Amino acid sequence: VVQVPGLQDPAQLKKLLGTTAKLEFKLVDGSVTPEMIASGQIPPGSEVLPYQEGGGQIAVFRSAIITGDMLVDARQSFDQQGRPDVAISLDGAGSKRFAKVTQENTGKPFAIIVDNEVISAPNINEPILGGSATISGGFTVESANQLAIALRSGKLPINLKVVSENTVSPELGADSIKAGVTASIIAIVAVIAFMILTYGRFGIYATLAVTLNVMIILAVMGMLSATLTLPGIAGFVLTIGTAVDANVLINERVREERRRGRSVTQAFEFGYKEASRTIFEANVTHAIAGVIMLILGSGPIRGFAVVLLIGIASSVFTAVVFTRLLVSMWVRKNRPSEINI
Repeated sequence: VVQVPGLQDPAQLKKLLGTTAKLEFKLVDGSVTPEMIASGQIPPGSEVLPYQEGGGQIAVFRSAIITGDMLVDARQSFDQQGRPDVAISLDGAGSKRFAKVTQENTGKPFAIIVDNEVISAPNINEPILGGSATISGGFTVESANQLAIALRSGKLPINLKVVSENTVSPELGADSIKAGVTASIIAIVAVIAFMILTYGRFGIYATLAVTLNVMIILAVMGMLSATLTLPGIAGFVLTIGTAVDANVLINERVREERRRGRSVTQAFEFGYKEASRTIFEANVTHAIAGVIMLILGSGPIRGFAVVLLIGIASSVFTAVVFTRLLVSMWVRKNRPSEINI
């Protein structure tokens, strides 16, 4: 099952899944003239391949110097003139072979071939020793991205057959998102009410911390261009609960230190110190689970993991650093001898 949220053109997805993207680098046979190609007089060790989109034909040697098996990565990039191209990286064996061939054939052209179509045939101006190259051929950003994806993915081990195709209306997803947002708002309001009723002034500080936590999560997701999916909303609500847990631990620890007879200043100092250790340890275990889901999961699971990891980092900061700053400012200004917590 292939699921792609936000896709407007299903035909584009089917085309991408069916693209083989067989990559080859072959030296151009300069001894073959256009007249020989037209008359079919091709040497046994050479073959004639078409340029992409009807741009003529060119003779190349049959033996490939580089194949797609040697490809490590392919990414859409831009050349010095700002035109889209595809940057590729080769593995160790491919890098050595490419370096050797370019050293031996400096000044000669070689063809970059994708699916038996010549994309371009640049000259080897100097030996290419770094194991990297670029494929340029009048791409748009979209077509360069599609080629890079196809090259990274390679050919499917079996033929793809579309059994069924379904499109979920955006209205259905919008209703679910709306319900999730409503649940998040209710959870935030309930948590705020509980913290203020239970801890008074320090519950207000915790509320400010939770508010800042929410803003940080949304800001980071915006910077990463991440989409807030339904599982992401679940992770969002879970993060709010985790942030409140941290504030509860701190406040209860401060209460305990006061019962032991420590002064207000000492109670806050030891309370934050001891509670912070527990908060860090608890969130490390959550982060480990989140990283595993991010690495091994896909789709909704990854969305949940992204929000969870961002929320863990922001909740630790707001609970341990931000609220401590607010409390320290209040204590220094008022120098209380007693606290209601």
